[in-house]
Amino acid sequence: MNLFRLSTVVLLAALASACASAPKSSADAPAEAVVIDSTVAAPLPPEPPIDPASIDAPAPATDVATASEGEDDFAAIYGQGAYDPVADPTLPAPAQSPVAYDPWEKFNRKVHAFNNAVDRAIARPLAKAYVAAVPRPVRLGVGNFFDNLRQPLTMVNQLLQGRPRDATQTLGRFLLNSTVGIGGIFDPASDLKMKRRSEDFGQTLGTWGWRRSRYVELPFFGPRTVRDVLGLAGDMPLSPTRYVEDDKARIFLQGLNLVDTRAQLLSLDSLREGAVDDYALVRDSWLQRRNYQIESHRSSKQQTEDELPEYLQEENNPTVPADAMPMPEISGGG
Repeated sequence: MNLFRLSTVVLLAALASACASAPKSSADAPAEAVVIDSTVAAPLPPEPPIDPASIDAPAPATDVATASEGEDDFAAIYGQGAYDPVADPTLPAPAQSPVAYDPWEKFNRKVHAFNNAVDRAIARPLAKAYVAAVPRPVRLGVGNFFDNLRQPLTMVNQLLQGRPRDATQTLGRFLLNSTVGIGGIFDPASDLKMKRRSEDFGQTLGTWGWRRSRYVELPFFGPRTVRDVLGLAGDMPLSPTRYVEDDKARIFLQGLNLVDTRAQLLSLDSLREGAVDDYALVRDSWLQRRNYQIESHRSSKQQTEDELPEYLQEENNPTVPADAMPMPEISGGG
């Protein structure tokens, strides 16, 4: 029995000695330096944490400072800063459109709305019916006839403006068209390169110095300025149709004149319908045309009629003549 116990103790001691001499696993071993070619490598230092704010931080301003120094050097050498195309003095001045002088705009817009209502209800349908029913050569003759009737008015205003040469040519044009052109129905004067001009007393007042005048829109007559309203008083005594004593004949001629004038504007209806502000379009284009009529004879640099935009040319801007509104005859005969 004692021998059995002794054998057990010896066996346990041998097992304990074997476990103690066995190599430990890598998991239980402490970290040791890696040996490569008998050289011990130093352990790598831990990387510092990344600061998120440093990702969006601006770059150093060294480039900006360098650019600023370069501009200063350029200015020191050439006496100016960096090139600015907007402030380049060698470029031509930008075109300046005349600013509308329209302190009565609130009132004018109401009159404009009234005129548009009359136009939609009466004038435009009549003009379209006139164009559909009357052949173009006849309509051209009607336009020539009324244009020829206004030539004496143009001639007088040219004389008042100090333009005797133009007045002489206008007189020759009137005599030629009234005779060879059969009362102005035909226009042989244009075939002979005699310019067609249109002058009124409003233009004469502008030539005399009344350049800036407030805009006003009149019922039925349409766009005007205060200057041109007063000019109507000077035009009326020289309006031939107002001296026709027969009421029916006079009213027929005045009505035909109005319809023919509106028919000439039908080509601009599509432009007006697409406008954001029809009132501003009519006002600005009329004032621009009027300014051209007054200033065209004062400067040799003014554009000729053919160089103007289409919407500013004479045939696209007829105004209601002073003698087109049916009124009692001046002579008082009956």
